[in-house]
Amino acid sequence: MDLHDANARAKYLIRDRDPRYPAAFDAPLQAEGIKVIQTGVRIPRTNATTERWVRSCRAEFPDRTLMRNETHLLHALREYEQFYNDHRPHRSLKGAAPLRPLPAPVVQPDRLAHLDVRRRDRLSGILHEHHHVA
Repeated sequence: MDLHDANARAKYLIRDRDPRYPAAFDAPLQAEGIKVIQTGVRIPRTNATTERWVRSCRAEFPDRTLMRNETHLLHALREYEQFYNDHRPHRSLKGAAPLRPLPAPVVQPDRLAHLDVRRRDRLSGILHEHHHVA
């Protein structure tokens, strides 16, 4: 199946600057009206960041979920993207999420014994968010 069979239209192809992609590689794409965009120069971590997101995305939900159709897949990807950026702890950020700082640490011993943590399920229970209740 190709793009025409699926009634889909690609506008852009983003690729790196590898010499394996000569101008002859881009010509058929441009003839179809697809704009080829090369990644920036000297951005060594771009591929690593993208591969990390794709791998964690695949490991956390699509490999365990049967997608009914494209609409269901796009909804699940939007939910996961929001979860990934707003809630999921990241090792490189010392446990914070990219768009949310870490909460203040609990330093009072009596509060540690009476923590009230609530869980919110997302995507029908595939993703779990845990929050301290004030």
